[in-house]
Amino acid sequence: MIVETDCPFCAIVRRETPDAREVYRDGHVVAFFPLKPATLGHILVVPLDHIPDIWSLDGETAAHLARVTLRLSHVVKCAIAPEGLNIIQSNGAVATQTVPHLHTHIVPRWSRDEMGRIWPTETSYSETQKDEVWERLRHECRKVGGE
Repeated sequence: MIVETDCPFCAIVRRETPDAREVYRDGHVVAFFPLKPATLGHILVVPLDHIPDIWSLDGETAAHLARVTLRLSHVVKCAIAPEGLNIIQSNGAVATQTVPHLHTHIVPRWSRDEMGRIWPTETSYSETQKDEVWERLRHECRKVGGE
């Protein structure tokens, strides 16, 4: 197992954080409540290995993380019956990643919860800007085998 000594999530992986409210663990991931949940039932799913971000994630770990996220999303639905659910995975400080250890948020949602909107109500990108980025993305996708 790859861990970082100063990573708070690695401390939870090593079971060194007595306040961690762990809800699930297997040989690859651990899931627990964040110290300051966005809503009641908010869960973080974290690989046991210290992986800083999605660009450092291998396919096998990604597949397992996705399966557990799906399984725990069903657990949340059965346990607390939210009106909706956000699955959030952020990378880099500008994207609000505050702990440099890959993690997926499972956030149960209700119409009047404290979370608020996560998308802008409006954007002002020109059609030219959208077309330029679209072409760059399509070009890169062709390199990795997309049509």
